[in-house]
Amino acid sequence: MTTTAPAQLVALTEALQAFERGDHTAATLSTLARQQTTLLAALPPRYGEVLLNLLDRLESSALFSEESCSFSQKDLVANLRMWADKARGVLEQP
Repeated sequence: MTTTAPAQLVALTEALQAFERGDHTAATLSTLARQQTTLLAALPPRYGEVLLNLLDRLESSALFSEESCSFSQKDLVANLRMWADKARGVLEQP
């Protein structure tokens, strides 16, 4: 298992890209993201809270068709990408 926070962020970003291509399910992405404990420990606590909330909503959205869900998977993926970009910025700070 990858142990550094930056490496775990890369793994999470790659899993998100795989989800966007259709190579991962929402459950697979969510499981992988939740396993990145070193990454989550390296970030302020609110990052973990936001990530878990987004993952919960993504998993829920996978249970419904796009029309019947109250939030879109595309928006959630965009928010996950934004989360990863902000996390990268925090990790790169001296």
